[in-house]
Amino acid sequence: MVLGTFFEIAGTVLGTFGSLFIVYGAAIAIIELLGREMRIRERSYRDIRGVFTIRILIGLEFFVAADVLKTILEPTLQDLAVLGSLVTIRTVVSYFLGKEVSEPLVEERR
Repeated sequence: MVLGTFFEIAGTVLGTFGSLFIVYGAAIAIIELLGREMRIRERSYRDIRGVFTIRILIGLEFFVAADVLKTILEPTLQDLAVLGSLVTIRTVVSYFLGKEVSEPLVEERR
């Protein structure tokens, strides 16, 4: 009972933290973009996008951890299938976002 409550609270906290981390990354990216557009900052679009993408990736990792903890409570076959699907989708998204961050841009407009 206590362990189940702990996992439930921990899963909720991790999911909330993942959401907040993505929102935080979006806020930073918006501030950086506005600074660039108003010529206050000299950061490139690639740098801004890279910072935001990394925060999305970290947020997705927190979501996966939250889903794993929530599934530990009552692991039915349906819950495991849903968890497997979510982890697969998030892994694919994380892979392509990570690949985008590591590849150089062909052309960047200034």
